[in-house]
Order: sequence, then structure tokens, then C-alpha cells
Amino acid sequence: MNLPNKLTLLRILLIPVFVALVEIDFAGHYLWAVAVFAIASFTDYLDGHLARKWGLVTDFGKFADPLADKILTTTAIIYLVQMGLCHPVVLIIIIAREFAVSGVRMIAAGAPGGKVIAANMWGKVKTVLQMVSIIVVFVLLGLGVPATALVAHILMWAVGAATLISGVQYLWGNRQYINTAK
Repeated sequence: MNLPNKLTLLRILLIPVFVALVEIDFAGHYLWAVAVFAIASFTDYLDGHLARKWGLVTDFGKFADPLADKILTTTAIIYLVQMGLCHPVVLIIIIAREFAVSGVRMIAAGAPGGKVIAANMWGKVKTVLQMVSIIVVFVLLGLGVPATALVAHILMWAVGAATLISGVQYLWGNRQYINTAK
């Protein structure tokens, strides 16, 4: 297993650490949680950068990298919904987009020639916006900023909009797989 794929696995392994730090109530736990989230988010950039730079792009990485991102960001957003800092509709948009994209990826993988669809630019923009917004909200939570709820809702609705746009673009751009599915 190459280094970029190990970084992807590290991101997955950091998710329960993030969860534990959000759940365990102690002074500064949101700041510790966001530090872990930020490290996990940075591995997303690093694994892709190294894979492309060193020519280590693999089908495993094309599949596992976006899956790790989805698990990481969705976990954090579920917590924000639970805390009342994200409207449930935003979470529904995110989950619906991820199921739809995963479905198209499965159809493409099962098509003649077994096409693996890598993340596109809109998907990357969506992921970065999700990660940055989550980091901002958890930092504000950790610092006890009074306007956290307002900022969180604005950021999360922006995330919802970007997610919807990226989902529509992804489905439209890969409609040939949907049209040929048996």
C-alpha cells in the first residue's frame, strides 16, 4: 500500500478520535476535536497531491479518498445538526448527493470496461467548503463566540448550495452511465 493510500486510511482512523473528542465534555474539547478534524482534512489534500506528483494514483485511492471525505464531513455535520447549528435539510442534501454519486460510481464500475470515476473539480470545491466551514464552526464553538449559531447556519446553507450544485453537475456529467444502466 502506497503512502497516499495510507494517508486516506489515516483520515478514516481519525474519525472515531474526532467523535470521541466531540462527545467527551472537557474544557477545550471542541478545539481538540477541530484540531483532529483539521489534520484529517489536510490528509485529503496531501494524499491527492502526493498521488499525482509521484504517479501513485490507484483505483483504491479513487474510491477510498472520496469515501473517507464523505464519512469525515458527514459525521461532523451530523453533530452540527444535533447541536442546532445546521438545518436538517442541509444534511439531507449532502446525504442525497453522496448516495446519488456513489450510485453512479457503482454503475460506472459495473459497466463494460469497469470505469472508475474520480472526483471532479466541483466535488473538490464542495469538499473543501464543507471542511473549511466545519473547522470555522468548531473553532467558534471552542472559543464560545456568541454569533456561532448565525455564522454556522450561513456557512452550512452555503455548503448545502455547493453540494447541490456539485451533485447536479456530477449527475449531468456522468449521465451516460445512468442512461446505459440495466
